Amino acid sequence: MNSDGKKEGFWQLVKKGNTSSGAAALGNAGLSIVKGIAAAMTGSGAMFASMMHSIADAINQAFVFAGSVLAEKKPTKRFPTGFGRVINLFCMVAVVVVTIMAYETIHEGLHLLAHPPTESHGFWLNFIVLLIAILIDGFILFKAMKEIVHESQSHAKGMAIVPTAFRNVGRAAPPTRLVFYEDLVATSGALLALIAVVVTSLTNFALLDGISSILIGCLMFLVAFKVGYDNMVGLIGVAAPPEVEDKVSKIIFSHPEVTDIPSMRILQEGRYYHVEAMLELKKGMTLADADDIKFKVRDSLLLESDIVDVGIGIIEDNGIQSWAPRKTDPSAQKPVI
Repeated sequence: MNSDGKKEGFWQLVKKGNTSSGAAALGNAGLSIVKGIAAAMTGSGAMFASMMHSIADAINQAFVFAGSVLAEKKPTKRFPTGFGRVINLFCMVAVVVVTIMAYETIHEGLHLLAHPPTESHGFWLNFIVLLIAILIDGFILFKAMKEIVHESQSHAKGMAIVPTAFRNVGRAAPPTRLVFYEDLVATSGALLALIAVVVTSLTNFALLDGISSILIGCLMFLVAFKVGYDNMVGLIGVAAPPEVEDKVSKIIFSHPEVTDIPSMRILQEGRYYHVEAMLELKKGMTLADADDIKFKVRDSLLLESDIVDVGIGIIEDNGIQSWAPRKTDPSAQKPVI
């Protein structure tokens, strides 16, 4: 995201793209083909619903990966703040795809409720395909969790990654959040479909096939709403979470010449932050020394990989302490884009 006047090659940008969404797109494309074959051979409504979800996920995550690549383009004279919000636009397109697929899934579920299948067949095919789907979607979900931990700089390891990812998902990049939400639903949906296949093959409760399809469709609608809302806020622009503000203030105050921060604004754009701050410096400093401190503070902030732009103003200490860390308010942390 830093502008240095050099053009980046296509493959350089691709390498910077969101790895979670790229892996998820490939995984779900393969799963949708396998599920489609199984659904056509067995006529399972639950398998059809799971296939539709995999198709939606594959299309979405391919869109999102493309958006994450474009978002890494360096700022230009025409777009001086960079292309970070491009990813929000691509995620909004993904929301439309999920919504359409959710409607089709619920429509198929209602059809199965009105006309339940008279007999079940292809049990082992459905069972094996859905078991594979749970394993693959679960692997992609765990990869997205690891990405959340990395992007939020939480440093969790082992099974601690799971609760840490749920707590910090709001601080992850938009594509990582989308992969997390979609594969959370995908794994849950495949598990629902597996339960429906087992129950309908062992009992006469054929309606469960349609019920599971409707439940999967409703979960897809919830994902569409959540992702759509988060990215709408991201397009408007949102303040960074209190944890980031606290981290930035600690870096600034690590310079002993800085006595106060009368004002500071940190705007979150994708997974990057733009910092604007007014600093008070010790009295009696020359203008040259004050300028040196300003540049030192700016350079120390830019060492953070997620801070891409810093604007700093300086004034002399007025003797009144203004800075107070923003209190952590759970409602203020959602959504964080």
